[in-house]
Amino acid sequence: MHLHAPQAIFLVGLLAYQGIRTVYQRRARAAGPSRANHSTRLDKALIGLVAIGQMVLPLVYLFTPWLDGASYADPPDAWPAAGALVWAAGLWLFWRAHAELGTWWSITLEIRPNHQIVQRGVYRFMRHPMYAAFLLFALAQALLLPNAVAGMGALVAVGILCIVRIPREEAMMCEVFGPAYRDYMQATGGVVPRLFTRRSRIA
Repeated sequence: MHLHAPQAIFLVGLLAYQGIRTVYQRRARAAGPSRANHSTRLDKALIGLVAIGQMVLPLVYLFTPWLDGASYADPPDAWPAAGALVWAAGLWLFWRAHAELGTWWSITLEIRPNHQIVQRGVYRFMRHPMYAAFLLFALAQALLLPNAVAGMGALVAVGILCIVRIPREEAMMCEVFGPAYRDYMQATGGVVPRLFTRRSRIA
């Protein structure tokens, strides 16, 4: 078992992530069915890939010897503290993204009843704070788990998710909202916030 302070920080962060996701997933389900579902097998496969990289591989590393051959000794002393800070930043961003989307959030590509373009809070500066949070989680995982497979698994999986899914999600939003969403794209960053935003035409 690999369960020292850095790995314990990882587990606490993973539990907090699951807690946030569970709360908002229940609220979204209680709001009723989606207006339009653009989810495909590819979409679901990407979600499964992230689950493997973000949860399955780390848990295998922490509680079995199966990935010991990929472990490396003596990571830099600053890594655990940096990992904890990155986890905390990711959790805050993850929470705010869920809170500001409310019941319009969905785990797959869906349009909810009365769906609107959210521009408040973190969405004022970036269109994809939830993907940004996943990238922060993946970076924290790499810093906290000194194992080439378990530590890097989420970075690979989330990188693939962002490359494949973000263009599909933005195409869906452009199809639904037309020029309003394209104007929003021009006014904000994607997964990196644009701190100096120009005024959008969206009301």
